[in-house]
Amino acid sequence: MVIEILSELPKDFQLPLIKAFTALREELADAVRREDFNQLKATVQELAEAQKRTESRVEELAEAQKRTEARVEELAEAQKRTEARVEELAEAQKRTEARVEELAEAQKRTEQRLDSLTMRVEELAIAQKQTQEQINRLVEVQERLLTKVDFLDASLTETRKMVAGLSDSVGYGLEDRAIRSLSPLLKERYGLQVKGKLCRKYLPYQGGSEEVNIYGEAEREGNPVILVGEAKAHLSIKHIDRFLKQIERLKALGAIQGEVFPFMVSYSIRPEVESYAQEKSVALFYSYEIEL
Repeated sequence: MVIEILSELPKDFQLPLIKAFTALREELADAVRREDFNQLKATVQELAEAQKRTESRVEELAEAQKRTEARVEELAEAQKRTEARVEELAEAQKRTEARVEELAEAQKRTEQRLDSLTMRVEELAIAQKQTQEQINRLVEVQERLLTKVDFLDASLTETRKMVAGLSDSVGYGLEDRAIRSLSPLLKERYGLQVKGKLCRKYLPYQGGSEEVNIYGEAEREGNPVILVGEAKAHLSIKHIDRFLKQIERLKALGAIQGEVFPFMVSYSIRPEVESYAQEKSVALFYSYEIEL
């Protein structure tokens, strides 16, 4: 029984215990009582149990050591990752510093540009002041010019009135000559026998009347014809159109009825105006064809 118990102990404990137990047994072989032997046996049993607990604790410590080593390995990996992250942050810091340096340079250039713009604005302000002074002088000149223009406009208006009066005088003079001596030409060229005399006349219509510069009544081949004429110093296409519109208006108002023979008298007629009058069936007479 004792040998079995001792065999369960570690080898380092077995031999000393066996020797001690053998010596003790030899010394006490005759003196030790059975009760003492049982007590010794119990002590050895307690030692064996303590050894078991020790081994169990050692096993727990071994497991704890394994876990500690695993944790240390994890920490080592984490440290590596931390170092890698720190390296990345260091690189990022370098890039940030480089960017800050670039921004500082850009800021310096901006400040230089701002200084240049400030100088330019000051120059523009001076130029603006000079421009405003020039504008003020120009305004004064403009006002003087406007005064002169007003004077010239008034003079031109007066001149136009004089020219219009002169033109009217010339026109009336030409009309008077035509009224006095145009009848023979009308008969000679167009077979129109004038009844009575040509005249300047207001033709009445309902609600009013309108002046015709040269008016007369004639016959051609037994048919009545209304003679309507006008005199212009320098005949133009615009004069012809206005003259024909007057005739159409008087017809529409009932002031003229029947066949109308339109004609115009002038000192000067351009070829294109003469062609236009021919297209519109307006007879033309030159002033030199009429007796003074």
